[in-house]
Amino acid sequence: MARNQWVGLERDLAGAGSSPLNILIARDEDIERASRSMKAMSHPLRLKILCMLGDRECSVQDIVEQVGTSQSNISQHLAILRDKGILACRKDANRVYYRVGDARTLRLIEMMQDVFCTRNL
Repeated sequence: MARNQWVGLERDLAGAGSSPLNILIARDEDIERASRSMKAMSHPLRLKILCMLGDRECSVQDIVEQVGTSQSNISQHLAILRDKGILACRKDANRVYYRVGDARTLRLIEMMQDVFCTRNL
């Protein structure tokens, strides 16, 4: 949908008693970025890595031990998350440490946990 169509839709919604803020994502660039990020996070192993990291920083070896698969497999998935800007990393000597790169991504993960994860009450 072209930008001018969104503007028309915003006007229609505003006239119907809704504000343009009710449109979740209006710009095509934002939709594309959200789609790429959600696609990268949607793989079960990558989602497990993100949930395991939370607000911590962990080495690749820590992630391998906690997630329970091979280092080469973990490294491939970490590279995808890093390339999409979801994870940040730093090197310290011969170790690489990863963390979620944006607090908004952490909030999204927390919301997914609230919606999809069962809680022991």
